[in-house]
Formats: sequence, structure tokens, C-alpha cells
Amino acid sequence: MIAGYPSVDAGLPAQPEVLLVDDDDVSLLLTELALRERGFKLICASGGVQALALLQDHTPDIVVLDALMPGLDGFETCRALRRLSGHENMPVLMLTGLDDDASITRAYQAGATDFFVKCTQWSLLAGRLQYLLRASRTRLELERSKSKLARAQDLARMGSFDWWRAEHGRPGGLLMAPEALRVFGCGPHEPVSLRMLLRMVPQDERLSFLRQLHEALRHASVVATDVPIVLLDGRQRIIHVEAEPEFNEHGHGIGYTGIVQDVTERRVAEDKIRQLANFDALTGLPNRRQLIWRAERALEQARRLGHQFALLLIDLDRFKVINDTLGHGAGDEALVEVGRRLRACVRHSDQLMEGALEAAGVRSHRALEAIGRLGGDEFVALLPEVASEVDAARVAERVLEALREPIFVGGQECFVTASVGVALYPRDGASVVDLLRNSDVAMYSVKVQGKNASAIYSPQLAGRGREKLELETALHKAIERDELVLHYQPKIDVRASRMVGAEALMRWQRCGRLVPPADFIPLAEDTGLIVPLSEWALRESARQASAWQQAFGFADSIAVNLPSRLFERSDLVEHIHQCVTAVSVPHRMIQLEITEDNLMKELQNVIPSLHRLNEIGVEISIDDFGTGYSSLAYLTTLPISELKIDRSFVRDLGITPQSSAVVTAIIALARSLGLRVIAEGVETLRQMEVLHRLGCGLMQGFLFSRALPPDELQRWLENTVLPRKAPWIGPAGGNEPGVDAARAAGGRL
Repeated sequence: MIAGYPSVDAGLPAQPEVLLVDDDDVSLLLTELALRERGFKLICASGGVQALALLQDHTPDIVVLDALMPGLDGFETCRALRRLSGHENMPVLMLTGLDDDASITRAYQAGATDFFVKCTQWSLLAGRLQYLLRASRTRLELERSKSKLARAQDLARMGSFDWWRAEHGRPGGLLMAPEALRVFGCGPHEPVSLRMLLRMVPQDERLSFLRQLHEALRHASVVATDVPIVLLDGRQRIIHVEAEPEFNEHGHGIGYTGIVQDVTERRVAEDKIRQLANFDALTGLPNRRQLIWRAERALEQARRLGHQFALLLIDLDRFKVINDTLGHGAGDEALVEVGRRLRACVRHSDQLMEGALEAAGVRSHRALEAIGRLGGDEFVALLPEVASEVDAARVAERVLEALREPIFVGGQECFVTASVGVALYPRDGASVVDLLRNSDVAMYSVKVQGKNASAIYSPQLAGRGREKLELETALHKAIERDELVLHYQPKIDVRASRMVGAEALMRWQRCGRLVPPADFIPLAEDTGLIVPLSEWALRESARQASAWQQAFGFADSIAVNLPSRLFERSDLVEHIHQCVTAVSVPHRMIQLEITEDNLMKELQNVIPSLHRLNEIGVEISIDDFGTGYSSLAYLTTLPISELKIDRSFVRDLGITPQSSAVVTAIIALARSLGLRVIAEGVETLRQMEVLHRLGCGLMQGFLFSRALPPDELQRWLENTVLPRKAPWIGPAGGNEPGVDAARAAGGRL
């Protein structure tokens, strides 16, 4: 490149390629040399036919055509070039010696980009070519950007529009980009008007939308809104319209420019997210979040307007039975049906959402009334305005009545009842949390009293609830604080006047006093603490058996009561093995008791453990026998060693013949099956004598001894059994005067 000549722009090709077409060889050569010196790469053609042939296989950056050539002149060559694929927008410079307007017009009509009068001012020609190349590059970039924008708008289902007022003789109207037309389901060149588009808006929405547009025009304000429309093919869409006003030089609004976008999918997704966030997926009822929001709004309105509102906590009774028996699918069906029935008990409103309450009027809070699912099998009824607790109690009764009809789930008819707790604002709490807590206290009181009823909160109920919570908290820490102890009630063979074992009974030393088992064992069973308590009892009983073995030759067994859920554990045998081996006593010194009711509830689950325990020498005793009202077939198949006659049959012995008949039958049954039989709850000599006469020689009860701490039990043996001073020893043991002291003590002393 010669210094001083214009250089090719950065961003353009390093050597722009020029197709030079001229029939004059001298002119062709001179122009070629001049342009090469100025950084261009040249391809030359001596006529239009040769140029078109070259363009079939080659695409230069720019074409320079001589206008007047024999045969196919520059004008016809340009027209033919424009018809070639890919050359529609190629820059073409027409060289001509003619400077009349007709030639210039003819050049542009033929498709030339620009013209240049033939001369020897090569720098001007090079500059013109560079200008055309820059213009071509800019136009291509604009086309590319426009294409990208159109593609992006198409993907976003968006398009632009302009709307102008008619004024001063200038027609107004709506001008829409092709992408905007597609949003409304129209073709790219289909004529549309604002009136036509407004007719797509449903009639019940149209008036509100027109009012909004007129308001925006009057104040020349920005428009931003979502509009539902129905396309010509019947599809329902939601269109977002956003537009800004345009002003003339005098500051007067002359129109709007903006965009339209199809946001249907986004709105559907938002509605679905809102539904999931506020409503239970199973029942379709308001969920916890929505219930809390409604309750807080109801509380605000009640505080402002000075009325009461009520919360009803509805907990289904024994719903776990349906899940466990018929499966979780059936349980879900039951919850759906329960939700449907409960919904009919109140003026239920689904559609109230955040932000809509204020627009609903003075009594808008009434729209908050609803049934919602708090979680699991718990529901809540929200009554935003009640005159008194009578209104709330009436709704609670309506709820109980709605659940009295059977529900068909999983091909099975079943009954679902509920316990309902009621709390009122402001009497029972100043916040939603307080009301939920107190309605829960009232509901729990119904559970305790037998379920299938309702109760209104009172401070007395809260006191009992706090006591239970404190007791539960303290029970959690009882083991680590070493507050639990075992007392032992001796089992007596009245024929031999000797102790043949003992039953371990748990006591809780709390705050300097013994908590009765009836006060904490049911709580332990409800909370699951019965499992660690029972495991501790097994370890402590094994330790005590070892201590007695060393102290006075104790060689019998200590019976430990276990819940049925512990028999279901696969590691029960291993746990007992560890307990007895840790203190070096045989397995037979631990006996396990399970009540007949618990055994029959979980019979199939506990059978494997019973057999494994029998294999290692641990005996199983059935406690409270005769109260289960169940099939006795299990007695012939299970590895059971002992039956304990329940105290309810022992109490009336010698008074009613029925009790004697039942006890006689149990003794005969046990004898025929080779099982030991022991009577519990023996408190009088009369009961002992009748049992002895009927053939039962093993007994326990207050007649012999209450449950004693371990050291007191040893003193009882020394002071009562060995010197044979107890009143029960004579009547039953008199036939065996040869019983010695060691035998009476259950071993050596």
C-alpha cells in the first residue's frame, strides 16, 4: 500500500475483494492497478456475461460495473446479478461517463447501490468503495440485529406497536410489528385495528380495560396491565400490554409506543405456584400458610371492629387404624372425603388471596371463613365473626354430625370420628398462636375423655395440659437423672410357704416422692418413652437378680413387664443376652410378661421374638389373662410358660359363683396345656383359701407383701417368711410342716 493513500477501515476485510467489469481493456487495466495499490484485491471480467459466470461460484465483497458495454450492458448485468441467490444485497457501484439524471435513475432502478463518474481520480474511487463497504457492513449488522430481535421477540411471544392520534390532517391508527401480530394470532400482513383487538377482550373485562385506557390517555401516563383475550380461533390467552406516551414538540401527547407479550404460560405457572403455596395438594383446602394468613387478617378485623372470632381444631380419631389396615391410599381417600364434608359445614371461600381483602368492603372479613388442613389428620375451621361461644359450639356440632355417616374407602365401609377443640378471640388468646395452642388443649381434653365430641377451652384445661407437658419433659430426663427405681412384689408358693420369684414394678422418684405407675406409664406409652424405660428395667432386673443370688442364693426369676412394641424389635433377644451376661446370671432368671390385650393386637409381629426367647431359656408369662376376650388358639401354638389370672376375677372369689367358675376354667385350661398358673391381686385369706382349694398354689398380692425396694424384700424374707410369722403361712402351708427355713426363703440365707 502506498503511503498517503486512504487505508481500509478496521473491521472490514484486510483486502476487500472487488469484481471489476469493463469492456475497455485499457480502462480495466488502469483501474485494476490503481485499486490494487490502494489495498484492494481485484477480479476482472471483460463483460456482463463473464461477470455473471464468475458470480455463480464466487462472492466478492463489492462489484464495480461499467454502465455501457456491448452485449449485456451494466444495467442488465446488475438486474441479472440481483436475481442470483445470495447477491440481493451485494453493494454494486455503477461506473458511467454519463452524468445525466436519466442514467442515474436507470442505475438505481437496475439495482445499483451507488454510481461513480469515470475519471482518473482513483483515490476518490477507492474512498467511495470503502464507504459502500462500510454502509454494507452496517446494513448487514442492522439486518442481523433485527433478525435476532425478531427471533427473541418471537421466542418471548412479544412484539412492538405504535398508536397515533389523528390530528391536523394526519391519519391516526395502529401500526403493529409482525411479531406483535403473531401474539394476537394474525398473519404478518393482516390488517388490524384497535377496535378489532378490543373485541377480543371478554365482554365482562372490556369495560374495565377501556376505562383504564381512557384514564391513561387523559393523564398521558404509562400503561402496564395484563388483559385476557379470546383469539379468533377460540383460544384463551393473557396479554401483557406495556406502553409509554409519545409527545410532540409542544409537549402534547400524540400517541403511544410499546410492546405486547403473551404471558399465558407464565400466569398459569404463577397461579399453580400460588395454588401449591396456599392450598393442600390432597384435599384442595387452604393449607397451614393460608390458614395462618386468614386467621391473622380475621384477628386484625376482630380487633378493629370489636367482635369475636373462633378457631376450631378438628383432629380425627384413630385415623392411624385406617392407614395401617387399609393402606395410605385408602387413608388419602378418607382425608379427601372428610375435607369435602367439613367444607360443607361453613361458608367456605377458596379464592380470597393476599391483597384482595381490602377491596371487598366493610364486612370483607366474612370471606375469610374456611375449613383448612393443618397437616396430617388435623383440620381447622376459621369462623371470622361469632356472637358467642354458642355459635362456635353449633359449628362444632355440625362438624361431628357431618362425620357420623360411614365413609367408603378401599372397598371398605369405615367410620371416622373427630375430637374438636374450640378457642375464641379475645377471651382465649390475643394472637393466632395462642388460639391454636388453646384449641389444641381443648381438643386433647376431648381425646382423654373418650373422643368424638367437642370442648371449649378453659383455663382449667390449660392447667392440666401444662402439668402433662411438665411431666413428659421430666420423664425424658428421669433415666439420666437416675430417678427410676424398681420395687419387687414376691410371688409365693403358698403350699411350700416360699418365695418362687418376684415381679419388677417401676417407680419414679420425683421431687422427693414416688410417682405412681398409673400417672406416668400411660404417658410413657403415648410418647414412646416406654421403650427406653423397659430397656432400663431389663438391665436393672438382671443386676438385681445377680445381687440376690450372691446375698441369699436367689435362684428363681424376676418378671419384667414389656410392651408389645418391644417384642417386635429384632434386637430384643440380643439385648436380653447382653443384660444377663453382663452380670453373669442365666437367661432363665429373667421372665417377660406381656398383657393378653397387647399380645393379641400384635400377635403376628411378636411370634418370631417369642420363639427366639424361648430357645435361649427366657420364659413368657401372659399377664391379665381372661380379660382379652380373644381366641385361645394361640395358647396351643405359642411358647408360653405361665398364665396370670387377672385380679378382677380374684376380687370376688368366695362371694360370687361366677368368679370361681372362671378361675376354675383357667386353672383347668392351664393344667391341660402344661402351663403354670398364678393369681395376682390376692388381698385376703378368703381369696387365698379359695384359690388353694381350686388348685392354684402360686399367688402374689398385698396379702403377702406389697412391692418392696430390694433391701426391704430381703428383710421381709428374714423377718416374716423364715420365722413363719405371716398369717397366711398356717392355713395354706400347714399340710407341709417339714418346710425348712432355706426353702421358705427361696434358697439359702
